[in-house]
Amino acid sequence: MQVISVNVGRPRRNPWKEGLGLTGIDKRPVEGPVAVVAPGPKGTGEVGLAGDRVYDVAHHGGTDQAVYAYAREDLDRWAGELGRTLDNGSFGENLTTAGIDVNRALIGERWRIGPDVVLEVSGPRIPCGTFQGWLDERGWIKRFTQAAVPGPYLRVIEPGQVRASDQIEVVHRPDHQVTVELAFRAMTLEPELLPQLLVADALPEEDRERVRRRSSTG
Repeated sequence: MQVISVNVGRPRRNPWKEGLGLTGIDKRPVEGPVAVVAPGPKGTGEVGLAGDRVYDVAHHGGTDQAVYAYAREDLDRWAGELGRTLDNGSFGENLTTAGIDVNRALIGERWRIGPDVVLEVSGPRIPCGTFQGWLDERGWIKRFTQAAVPGPYLRVIEPGQVRASDQIEVVHRPDHQVTVELAFRAMTLEPELLPQLLVADALPEEDRERVRRRSSTG
């Protein structure tokens, strides 16, 4: 299990979401080590990797979305289905991984990456209009949602540096069965699963509150 690419965004014009001039979804692989730090609360645009940031500060970035990971194996499957090349970073991920099923990771699971960094799985990525526009695939949000392979957001537990070829070691798995995939399905197409998520203490509080509200009204 390893990181095969560390990807940092470059700002570019965002024509896909009204009111936002820029987006950081255009992630490109970088050489050498990249510093990883806890970015603090959402709302500033800060994220976990040095040199990267988000521009939709109301919905992205901050402690619970410090780092986004996606598996090379899932990119390859999508590339086959879409009939196009998908380079590392194509989905806006900071870490392109290999050998680890990131969607079966448990909410609250912790990964040691290289000698320094420890990250904690916090929740699934939910697709947005910018993602669909960036991929330029009609009906992409629906298709991505139905596939239920969203990749996880992670929070920074121990800062340090990451680089391509760093090994990933799962150093903690919580005592529940709430995976990234299950959380995504519950939050999107299968709301009847929402009550199952509340045992995952590491789920971001804003998501837990949304789950409680939707469960009580459902």
